[in-house]
Amino acid sequence: MTDAKAMIAAETMRAGQPVSPPIPARARRHLQVADGLRRAIMLGEIAPGAALLELDLAGRFGCSQGVIREALLLLQEEGLVQRSGHRGTRVSESSAEEAVEMLRLRRDLECRAARRACARPCGNPAALRADLEAQLALMEVAAAAGDPYALAEADREFHRRLFAEAGWPSLEPLLLRCLTHNHRFKLIAGPADLTHTAQRHLGILAAAESRDGPALASALAHHVATILDDGPSLLDDGA
Repeated sequence: MTDAKAMIAAETMRAGQPVSPPIPARARRHLQVADGLRRAIMLGEIAPGAALLELDLAGRFGCSQGVIREALLLLQEEGLVQRSGHRGTRVSESSAEEAVEMLRLRRDLECRAARRACARPCGNPAALRADLEAQLALMEVAAAAGDPYALAEADREFHRRLFAEAGWPSLEPLLLRCLTHNHRFKLIAGPADLTHTAQRHLGILAAAESRDGPALASALAHHVATILDDGPSLLDDGA
């Protein structure tokens, strides 16, 4: 691990605690609650279709129902829960068919953004590389700690940062939703080689540094299609 990676590891590791980047002390309580629920949902600890009762959650997290309501609204925006007047709030279902469609959508978005980003004269390649390396370092720390959720969070930030180079802020929320559900699908699918999952981003990093749009798009397309650690492609390559 490089000195920079070691520094990040030292700053993010907490003895006996997950290695997810800490939420700043100034952050509102509902963000902390939302992160706790997001982790449980994405790891399958709260099953798809399960009811989420505000009163029960308030007792679990030691906060008001108003805070719980704000957290659930945030998760609704991410598509992780569904809220309706008569049924209350339930964890969204996660079908394989829907997961594959979101993979296709993500692949199209990221590949188009990659070509656009490499063709744009603006931007700071050195800053981009530093940001991507920082997220890769967090993935490696999470892999060493055996924390798949923290790795998924750093993975999402890696792809979000790269996508931002395209200058499409209105499309970023769509990409983030796809990333969230892709990671949920992978986490629920079963154990993965976390170190290998982190290292799968090295090819993307190299292509981004080269500013070769087609090469970067190709690296991203392969990465998305083989989301289960370079296993069989989940997508129709001819699509």
